[in-house]
Amino acid sequence: MSDIETTVQLEPMLYLCATPIGNLSDITLRTIDTLKGVSAVYCEDTRRTRELMTHLGIKKPLIACHKHNEKQHAEEIAERVLSGEAIAFVSDAGMPGISDPGEALVAGCIAAGAKYTVLPGASAPLTALVMSGLPTRNACFVGFLPRDGKPRREAIAEIGTHKGTLIFYESPLRIAATAKELAAMLGDRQCALVRELTKKFEQVVRCTLSGLADMYADTPPKGECVLLVAGAEEQGENAAARAENMARELIERGVSVKDAAKQISALCDIARNEAYAIAGRIKNEE
Repeated sequence: MSDIETTVQLEPMLYLCATPIGNLSDITLRTIDTLKGVSAVYCEDTRRTRELMTHLGIKKPLIACHKHNEKQHAEEIAERVLSGEAIAFVSDAGMPGISDPGEALVAGCIAAGAKYTVLPGASAPLTALVMSGLPTRNACFVGFLPRDGKPRREAIAEIGTHKGTLIFYESPLRIAATAKELAAMLGDRQCALVRELTKKFEQVVRCTLSGLADMYADTPPKGECVLLVAGAEEQGENAAARAENMARELIERGVSVKDAAKQISALCDIARNEAYAIAGRIKNEE
């Protein structure tokens, strides 16, 4: 495309713009018009955004705004809006603020009384949810779990009783380990791995969590992944079997009997003393 001159008169505010998650044709006409009309574009990665802007034939000042400096830029952006400028923010792909920078910018605008709006568009969690074939009602977007340790176990325990489909972001290198861990703690539920959304090699793998763990145990999948797991009402193991599997997983990871019992009780809906007995028996078997 040839360079496009600014022809759109925009109201002064922050425009949070959804951008394609793979296929560049998925950008909306409204977002294109907005990028033409703003004074500057704040973006998670200037290199990624420059590729998009070049594809669209738009030249604008690009300012890096990522998780390490987002809070500092929030005040700056609010001041620019209040002084009469229209400013855009885009993350690398998808909807800003969803496991990407953007949330602090909204909070900064609210605190300063600066106007902002959100332009809808591509969203990996919603696209993957519909692609998965799992129930869409009451779905829960989890995003990335904590990396490891107690925070990770507590996060899994917190969402384990949710009745709707669970939506996770995960590195392809950790898909097998995460699926195995979720199977042990939540039961061997139905799941779907959706990868490379909107791209040439888009794929959906539907199976159980244990099946997914086995499938990618030696060779991880390629590309960006979204893991969707059936809600609590979809799993078929009884509480005792789930508690047993979960106890083994936690004890093997070095979790104390007391902490394991607490998580087992919450996830499996059994009495704390019963959970303690199961965890204690597993510990004694070591």
